[in-house]
Amino acid sequence: MPGAILYQGPSQLDGKPIVVIAVWSSANRKTGDMLQTYILRSDIDPREANKYGEDESICGQCQHRGTPTFDPLKALAEGRTCYVNMGQGVLIVYNGFRAGKYPVASPRTVGAGRNVRIGTYGDGAAAPSYVWDDLLFGAKGHTAYSHNGGDPQRYMVSADTLTQAKVAWASKYRTFRVVHSVEEIDRKHEVLCPASKEAGYKATCATCLLCGGTSVQAKSIAIPVHGSGAVHFQ
Repeated sequence: MPGAILYQGPSQLDGKPIVVIAVWSSANRKTGDMLQTYILRSDIDPREANKYGEDESICGQCQHRGTPTFDPLKALAEGRTCYVNMGQGVLIVYNGFRAGKYPVASPRTVGAGRNVRIGTYGDGAAAPSYVWDDLLFGAKGHTAYSHNGGDPQRYMVSADTLTQAKVAWASKYRTFRVVHSVEEIDRKHEVLCPASKEAGYKATCATCLLCGGTSVQAKSIAIPVHGSGAVHFQ
C-alpha cells in the first residue's frame, strides 16, 4: 500500500471537492524521510486546476500560484513561482488517486511514529483541522506552512515580504519566508534553512523539524528561492 486517503470532501477554503492523500516515502533530498501529504482537487487534473485558478480550493490566495490563463500554449498559470514541480509527485499522486490506488485509512494510524509534512502540495488550512489533529496525534514531529490562517501553533506563517513577516513577529508567530539571497535574511528574527543548498544541506526537514509553528521555540526560517518556479520569482 503506497499511501492512503485521509480526507475527501469540501475544501475549508471555498467548499469545492478536495482530497488529502498521505504517501509513505519520498525521494525528496531536502525533506528526507517524512510522511508526505498532498492536498488536491479531487475532480480536476492539478495542472488544469492551477492553469485555470481552480487551485484556490487547496492553495487559497497564495501568490505563488501564478495568474490564471486560458492561453492554449500554456500548461500552467502565468508567472507561477511555486517550488513544487507539478509534473512529478503531484501528478503521480493524482493519477494514482484516479486509478483507485489509495485506500481510505485512519489519519491517527497513518501518522503514528512518523515525521509528517503537512502540505507537500497544498495548504493544510484547506482540510478540516481534525484531520491534522488525528494525523499528528502519535507522530514524532511535523512541518507545516500556511498562507491562509492556519493555526500558528502548528503552522509557520508563510510570509511573502519582510513587512508581512514583521506583522507576524509582532504577534509572536513564526514565519517561513522565501528571499532572493541570504543577504536579505533578518538575522535578529530569522535563520537560514539548514536544509537549503546555501546552508550546505547540513540537515533535512526530517532531522531539523524547526518548521513546526510556535510549538517550536526558535527563530523564524528563511530560504533563498528555489525549485521549478524560481525563474519567475520577483
